[in-house]
Amino acid sequence: MVKPATKWLRGLLRAGKAQQRTATKLAKVLFGPVPAKPKAQPRRKTAAKTVVKPRARLAGDALSSLAPFATPLSPPRARKRLAPPPGKWLAAHYAPLPELGQLPGRRLPYFLYLPDKAPSAAMRSRGRPLLVMLHGCEQSATQFAEGTRMNRLAERKGYAVLYPQQSLRSHARRCWKWYDKLTQDGGGDVRLIVGAIEQVAARYAIDRARIYICGISAGAGMAHIVALNHPHLFAALGLHSGPVFGAGHNLIGALQVMQHGAAARADAAIDEVLARQPAFPRLPAILLQGQADKVVRPINQTQLVRQCVRVNRLPADTVVTAQRLPGGAAGGRNPAHAYALHDYQVGKQVLLRVAQVEHLEHAWSGGDASLPFNDKAKPDASKMLLDFFASHRRA
Repeated sequence: MVKPATKWLRGLLRAGKAQQRTATKLAKVLFGPVPAKPKAQPRRKTAAKTVVKPRARLAGDALSSLAPFATPLSPPRARKRLAPPPGKWLAAHYAPLPELGQLPGRRLPYFLYLPDKAPSAAMRSRGRPLLVMLHGCEQSATQFAEGTRMNRLAERKGYAVLYPQQSLRSHARRCWKWYDKLTQDGGGDVRLIVGAIEQVAARYAIDRARIYICGISAGAGMAHIVALNHPHLFAALGLHSGPVFGAGHNLIGALQVMQHGAAARADAAIDEVLARQPAFPRLPAILLQGQADKVVRPINQTQLVRQCVRVNRLPADTVVTAQRLPGGAAGGRNPAHAYALHDYQVGKQVLLRVAQVEHLEHAWSGGDASLPFNDKAKPDASKMLLDFFASHRRA
């Protein structure tokens, strides 16, 4: 009896150490300092042809499943440079005015896309709708815009698109600090993002009843926090591969949430938001999640559904419709993952839409696969977001 028990304990210890090593490596990838770039070696002239060998991937590497934060999901393809959309692509920043006796605070850089397409009659009288897009870790605002192709869709539909960008001074990996308790309570980057939205809305003809916010990964976590702290500002919310709200509070806690969710905090965190804001309005939301995501695991979407149901106070008799859309050939010209769609409807309005995409890893669905953090296969997340937002307006 002693030998089997000893063998079992040894196996348990080995598993625990392996898990700890994986967590440590993940922490370094997500939150560690950016490694210094090696110095370029002087080129040597040679008559022979240089053969570039593909970099081998180590089998069983503990970081392989976490690659989307540090490397592309697959080797980048040669990019087909498309002509940029015809609208204006503007760079600016928001800097809050310093309080009396204090030094100026941190600035938030942002990019803004203004469509070239002439506004409709409704837009001329009310202003253009504004979409706020928050990138993930290891992304810039411009990379996020290119990868999602959102500006092309926005051009056709007449949307202005705002891309706040996390600074490298604030986080070496450009991660929004969604796990930080002060940020979750409405401080930190929340104030800067809201300030940038207000600045854009004041400078340009924006329809204040049609402002939407969305993001991916850390950007989704941040978009959720901004919307929960300023619900009257937004007509709807979109979260792609985002962590559940209200937990984490430190780096190790953030990793725990990404891998296992936060069942113990999911309901309580929303109850605290509602206690602070008794007149919390309805906040329609669309949630997209890859079922093969090993970075922010699908348990997070399950708990986000609970949070959305709770924050919108959806009644027990809410109508929920479900459908499954088939995929397409993986090697075909237009590959597509199969996905399930659940709509939570109250009256004639869909207040919550949940998309579960099969085989999708930690990447923007239907994006430009030549850029990191994007999967070419449909469904097209950008189109799904704008289609959902089109049916919502803040009263």
